[in-house]
Amino acid sequence: MSVVGNADDSVVVTVRGNLDIDSGTTLITTLNQVLDRPSPRIVVDLSGVEFCDSTGLSALIVGHKRASAGGGWLRLAAPGEFLGRLLDTVGLTPRLAIYPTVGDALVGRDAD
Repeated sequence: MSVVGNADDSVVVTVRGNLDIDSGTTLITTLNQVLDRPSPRIVVDLSGVEFCDSTGLSALIVGHKRASAGGGWLRLAAPGEFLGRLLDTVGLTPRLAIYPTVGDALVGRDAD
């Protein structure tokens, strides 16, 4: 997992491998650190996620709610086929901001 801050104060959190009970706590800790900023603007790059369980989904939902409550946002970028289907199946697609690329998520624009 990596965290990169941008000049506009947005942050990209990149997640790789499995997002499960073992790595979910790392994501929660990482998100908690960046969510403490005023008006947090966070993109979670999911392009390298191969598997996600309820712990990972919960971290994303809680992060989204905290960011919104703090006057900011949390956007998901580039979920793979498995994760995209999972987000859709559990009904999160209409509730979370999901973008095809990190760049699109940073500017809040869907791909043409």
